[in-house]
Amino acid sequence: MAAFVAKQMLGSKMNAVKGLGGNDSEDGDTKDKDDEAERERLEAIKEAEDRRKEKHRKMEVERENMRQDIRDKYNIKKKEEAPEAETLKEPDNPLMRKKKTPEELAKEAEEADQDELTKLKNTLETQVNEWKSQIESKCVIQ
Repeated sequence: MAAFVAKQMLGSKMNAVKGLGGNDSEDGDTKDKDDEAERERLEAIKEAEDRRKEKHRKMEVERENMRQDIRDKYNIKKKEEAPEAETLKEPDNPLMRKKKTPEELAKEAEEADQDELTKLKNTLETQVNEWKSQIESKCVIQ
């Protein structure tokens, strides 16, 4: 009776100790079986996902055919999708706007510098032209 109780209490620990023992062929076989079972499970999941995607694709094709039949029957034009316009719209909340990359920031800074330079250039050109006109008006070449 005491042996039975000891086996019950230490059963799981004894199995672990047996695993540490010398039978490597059994461990290799169970490991191979586990790996193969895992591969089969993953393949089954992938096949099920592929079947589901194909089923939904077929259903969407059927729905689109039905929609087209209704459009033809009632002379309705299909709405053109414009998701690009929606994505380009700036959100109202400035905290939710799209973050700019460092390249975009550098490009904007360069454009701002060019703007400043072009403004300076334009002001200088206008001043030089004004001076030329003043000098020409004062000096008359005969």
